[in-house]
This record gives sequence, C-alpha cells and structure tokens, in this order.
Amino acid sequence: MREALFYTMEGDKIRCNLCPHECLIPEGKSGLCRQRKHVNGTLIAEGYAMVSSIAMDPIEKKPLYHFYPGSFILSVGGLWCNLRCSFCQNWHIAHREQPTVFVAPDKLVEMAIEHNSIGIAFTYNEPIIWYEYILDTAQLCKQKDLKVVLVTNGFVQVEPLKDLLLYVDAFNIDVKAFNEEFYRRVCGGELSSVKTVVEQAAGKAHVEVTTLIIGGLNDDRAEIRELAQWLSKIDRNIPLHLSRYYPNYRMQLPPTPVNILYELRDVAREYLDFVYVGNVMGADNNTYCPKCGHKIVERGYSIKVMGLKDKRCANCKAPISIVM
Repeated sequence: MREALFYTMEGDKIRCNLCPHECLIPEGKSGLCRQRKHVNGTLIAEGYAMVSSIAMDPIEKKPLYHFYPGSFILSVGGLWCNLRCSFCQNWHIAHREQPTVFVAPDKLVEMAIEHNSIGIAFTYNEPIIWYEYILDTAQLCKQKDLKVVLVTNGFVQVEPLKDLLLYVDAFNIDVKAFNEEFYRRVCGGELSSVKTVVEQAAGKAHVEVTTLIIGGLNDDRAEIRELAQWLSKIDRNIPLHLSRYYPNYRMQLPPTPVNILYELRDVAREYLDFVYVGNVMGADNNTYCPKCGHKIVERGYSIKVMGLKDKRCANCKAPISIVM
C-alpha cells in the first residue's frame, strides 16, 4: 500500500486535502472518491496502481486536437471518481466495482516504450484521485522522454495541482457547465474550483477544454458565450470541444439536437480561434488557420498535418498553437 499525500489529522479523523471536498474521514472509512482510506491514523491510496482499463488510443480520442496530432498514446484508467455526474459516460468504472490488475509505474512506462507510444494518458475514470500513482509514473516518464496527459474533471486543490504541473505535458479538462447550480445539482461539485485549475494549468502545460452539451441543462447560448469569453481571457487559442450528450447512467434525457451543437460552436467562435464539435458523425473537425482559413490538420480516416511549417500557417505565416 502507498501512503497518500495531502492530508492532516483532526482529532481521531483524517482531513483529505487533495480535492475541494476536503473529506473528513473516520478510521476504517474512505473519502467520497473511495480511493483514499483512513487506516490506523494514515491515509492510504488504496487504489494505487490498480488498473481497470488500458489501451493504445489516438491522441484525438482524449480529445486533444492540438497536441501531437495523429499520434497514439498508452491510455490507462482505474476506478471511481470524486464527482457524481448523473450523465457519466464512463460510469461502469467511475461508479461500479470492476476487476483490476496491479501495474507498477515502471511496468507502465515499459509498456509505453514497447508500443511506441508518445507517452501515457491517465483517463477513462477520474485520474486526480489516482494522484500518487500518476506522480510516481510521471517522474519515470520524464526520465524516458515520454509525454504525460491527464483527462480530468479538474476538481483538485491548487497545491496538489502545482506538483503535477511539474510533470504533466497536456490536460483535457472537463468544464461541465458554466454555472454553479449545474455543478452542485448535477455533478456534486463546484465550478469555481475547476475554473481555478484551468487558469493555473494554462501556460504551464498544453490545455484543451471539453463541455458535454445537454439539451435544456447547459445549452444556453448566453452560458456558452460566457464560457468562451472566460477562456479567451486566458488564451483565445485554447481549443474548446463541445460534445454531444447521449443518454447514460442516471440521465435519460434525449440526445442533444445536432443543430444546437453547431449554433453553440458559432457562438464560441466569436471569442475562440479553435472550437470543435464532438460525438457528431460527419462534423468538420479539421483545424484551419484562424487568419486565412488554410487547412492545417485534416481529420478523417487518418490524421494529416498538412499546413504547418515551423509552428506557423504554411500559407500566411500566422502562428498556430499546435504542439508537435
């Protein structure tokens, strides 16, 4: 077992300081995330290196469109989550017990090298609650020139995040809505904490943002305009992925109408240079130069970087924010 980081004793209980829930945990019990357990006065990272899912994925599946486009990355997940989103797309491992196998950090790095991966992506369930495993593995990745990616809900305290930022190359952060009521009622979290994480990570790592659009809940044009305005103040080059919701887990609302996704994309493009539509068959998710419209990356049956030269548009020489 691995001792967890970021906790303090309060009487005979432990206060976990990893995420904004700050669970106060009695002896023998776990926090809300079910990954961190109080055992004899010590907080244990109970799920350390216990892997539920592993695969070689296209980097675009994370989704990361501006980070080594066309590459593949070893993707790994564990169990549980520190939010309770009623629409969870990976609820089978985020909210249900599943078989796991132990994969030590050095073994995971070996697998990435063996499969010619650009690195390791911690994804599928919520990686933040796997904090110690990520930190140990990421340190080994840096020794082997492997990239480290987190696909996360961004619900973490600032101090733990700072340590991760020393090792993580790219984030895709879910901003599940741009209103606090949605976060409290639908996800059991808070928007303000996630906004802080996006703001802290941008500029220190490559950041892309995903919002799953649910008809009638977070598809208001004014809300998406506020989201895009906020992101543009950080960096208008941050890619925003607006993904189509389908019924899942405890939410059975109908799929979001496709026309809504395109309308919201157009709203967001008033402030952001790169906005993509996800989970929609046939959507044009190529990357175009925001200055001249020249095609930079073609995304079809294969991924082709065709219009980039020295990190600039090959046509008009405008700088393009793609990490290669």
